[in-house]
Amino acid sequence: MGKKGKRDKKGKGAEKTLAKMEKKVSRRAKKEEEDLEALIAEFQSLDAKKTQVIESSCPPPSPRLNCSLCAHPDRDELILFGGEYFNGQKTYLYNELYIYNIRKNSWARLDIPNPPPRRCAHQAAVVPTAGGQLWIFGGEFASPNGEQFYHYRDLWVLHLATKTWEQIKAPGGPSGRSGHRMVACKRQLIIFGGFHESARDFIYYNDVYTFNLDSFTWSKLAPAGMGPAPRSGCQMIPTPEGNIIIYGGYSKQRIKKDVDKGTLHTDMFLLKAEGTGKEEDRWSWSRLSPSGVKPSPRSGFAVAAAPNNRCLLFGGVQDEEEEESIEGDFFNDIYFYDIGKNRWFPAQLKGPKSERRKRRRGRQAEAEAAGGEELQLPPPQGPLEIVKEVVAEDGTVMTIKQLIPGAAEDKDRSGSEEEEDEEEEEGGALGQPVEPCPRSSAMVAVKHGVLYVYGGMFEVGDRQVTLSDLHSLDLHRMDQWKVLLEMDPKTQEWLEESESDEEEDDDVEGAEGGEEEEEESSEEDSEDEEGEQQHPAVQPGEAQAQYLARTEQYWLGLARSHMGPEAKDKKVLKVAQAMAKTFYEDPIQTS
Repeated sequence: MGKKGKRDKKGKGAEKTLAKMEKKVSRRAKKEEEDLEALIAEFQSLDAKKTQVIESSCPPPSPRLNCSLCAHPDRDELILFGGEYFNGQKTYLYNELYIYNIRKNSWARLDIPNPPPRRCAHQAAVVPTAGGQLWIFGGEFASPNGEQFYHYRDLWVLHLATKTWEQIKAPGGPSGRSGHRMVACKRQLIIFGGFHESARDFIYYNDVYTFNLDSFTWSKLAPAGMGPAPRSGCQMIPTPEGNIIIYGGYSKQRIKKDVDKGTLHTDMFLLKAEGTGKEEDRWSWSRLSPSGVKPSPRSGFAVAAAPNNRCLLFGGVQDEEEEESIEGDFFNDIYFYDIGKNRWFPAQLKGPKSERRKRRRGRQAEAEAAGGEELQLPPPQGPLEIVKEVVAEDGTVMTIKQLIPGAAEDKDRSGSEEEEDEEEEEGGALGQPVEPCPRSSAMVAVKHGVLYVYGGMFEVGDRQVTLSDLHSLDLHRMDQWKVLLEMDPKTQEWLEESESDEEEDDDVEGAEGGEEEEEESSEEDSEDEEGEQQHPAVQPGEAQAQYLARTEQYWLGLARSHMGPEAKDKKVLKVAQAMAKTFYEDPIQTS
């Protein structure tokens, strides 16, 4: 009784501390988010000009991170939405919707009126209802300088059959957050964790919410038992029985002023529903202790449901903190988790059939040369690390580490060819080197038993390389990766802080993506012809203070139009100044 009472008190104390921290973060973040609301509204006013659905063939999406990639429930398509891009000086946010045709290996852009605002680090889930629905919750919007954040708490659904966006307004949902996880399970959306960050503070969550897809209502769960510590970026997988598995994730704590300590979580939990999937079900947490070979500690990994009652984990990064810098080891390996057996194991590529036959013939020849004596096999090799150096146009040397798992010892080397061809991944021989370079924050989806990996990022010193390549791997055959879209890291732009604003503005087009820029410029041309008012241009050599004074009345009017007549003058003035400052710093982005 004594231990239980002490544990209960400790739990209540932690809840109070969490509530205080959340209130503190919310108070400090409120001002930041008010400044950004006007900028978001300005982008939405541009989106509101779209009045019809336009689907057009296009080049692949420009490099981006923290977007969502989902498999269409009925068609051989992948759906990509949102994301962000950082070029060393500025952050760009997207709300574009792209469709990847698997059979044609081609991309199309789908412009639909009234889409969700631009965002990244949101979550998306697909359900087969009414021809397919794509549900999106949360995420964040960042100012161009990346120093202010707005965390969404909105819920949207894309009706795939009618190609229409709809915002679902229901009370009682989660607070604004990003880095959370969401899955569809038995006519419910289930959301766990995430974080909320302001310029000075942050908070991580471990709460659980469900959204009923029939009644369109939110419920906050209060599971029994000890659950995971607050975290973001974890693995969240539904089981066939309607339960939820949580693995890993990342969180950080402030240990003293301006000093934060990050934690890579490696624990695993089961969230079990004690019922039939109804709202009144009781839920409980329990800790899992899986067998096998677990992934090494990491963050930024990607997860997906795999065939044969398994889920998979791909890539990620393990940061090594030194006194004045952080060096990251990036991964491109795959780990499977067998849900039924509660067991982890690393994936092994078998290689093409022709390569496997050559290896078999080689082993047979060695055995015959040994005169029938038992052949002494070398011990299984450990992981092989390949280091590649790429020299960018600006002279920067990028080192890409590629980790290839060692070959597992064959269970039965005397078996028939058919048996070896159908070997499980755990016993497969070492195949060809994996194709995707090591990376974190990749987007993954599985369709018809094939894994698709899009983009991601890796770092070289202070330089971040954002990828836009596309690879696939047949999870049934596990033979070799296929490269569907290549990207040369040397073409990645990166603007150093010392570069001038002129150089920065010259490179904005590359960051935004050519097609989008052409469309926006054509829209602006047509607006000029119709005589619509444009934002006041920044005059050559004009200082920011001069620009603010000259254009103050214009931005006050624009802010008032967004905020309504009841907004206080002081608040309207702050928002107007924030909009003017943003436009002054980035006229191409805002106009």
